[in-house]
Amino acid sequence: MDETIIVFIVFSSLATVAIIIGLIAYFCKRLEHKQILAAIEKGTPLSELKPPKKQQNGSLWIKNLTFGVAMMIIGLCFILVGPRRIGGPGSTLAFVFFAVGVAWMIRGLLYRNYQEKNRLSANGNTAEYNNAINVSAPEISQQPNE
Repeated sequence: MDETIIVFIVFSSLATVAIIIGLIAYFCKRLEHKQILAAIEKGTPLSELKPPKKQQNGSLWIKNLTFGVAMMIIGLCFILVGPRRIGGPGSTLAFVFFAVGVAWMIRGLLYRNYQEKNRLSANGNTAEYNNAINVSAPEISQQPNE
């Protein structure tokens, strides 16, 4: 009974934090939208309203991978240190942490693959580009004009 209350308190506190962050993000977007509408009514061009987003510095996949590993370690700690009952709140919490860790690891690996493909295509180092330069053109036979 005590473990159930503790798990309920932990999950409710996490849900409360998530709701507060969501409300703050909602009201910030709403304020930004009102500012954009006011600027449009004044005749300000859209290009001056928001500066273009800068590119990620390439460390997003590292952050996701690190967070995933940390969540998996927390899940394993709950499994090793927590109560040994299968199906209890401790094992459920351990499974949730471990599953979230696996999901973040997969996300990090996908970001890494996506970033490498974009970097290669942006630099012009794709296979088609390299083959087009290295392959010699066949000789074209000239036919006499008749």
